[in-house]
Amino acid sequence: MTKQLNGSGAAEDEADVRRADSLAREIFSDIANKWALLIIEAVGDRTRRFTELRDDVEGISHKMLTQNLRLLERNGLVVRTVHPTVPPRVEYTLTEPGRALRATVDGMCDWTHRHLAEIESARHRFDGH
Repeated sequence: MTKQLNGSGAAEDEADVRRADSLAREIFSDIANKWALLIIEAVGDRTRRFTELRDDVEGISHKMLTQNLRLLERNGLVVRTVHPTVPPRVEYTLTEPGRALRATVDGMCDWTHRHLAEIESARHRFDGH
């Protein structure tokens, strides 16, 4: 069952990602996984075909790419366009909310690059190497 906003007081509760029963938590769960974030990054500022995305996101299966693209489309982050050719050509483009989320993903990528050595050192210390 999908949560929906209803009423102003409820809107605050539904926007609270810390609440297990909130719409925000449901949306966060849909998009805060490695595949969704990598797909958003791969689509970028372009329109991409399904096969291009599958090739760009190493390790993703056809099934996982399909599931995550559907979740992203359902949440209004990508637009899926089917061209009536044989075989059908399917393309994906980020929407305005998708582009805004991509800016956040870009920030996470930058953070990872800046702190990669520190994180690697911490892992070695933690793992006892």
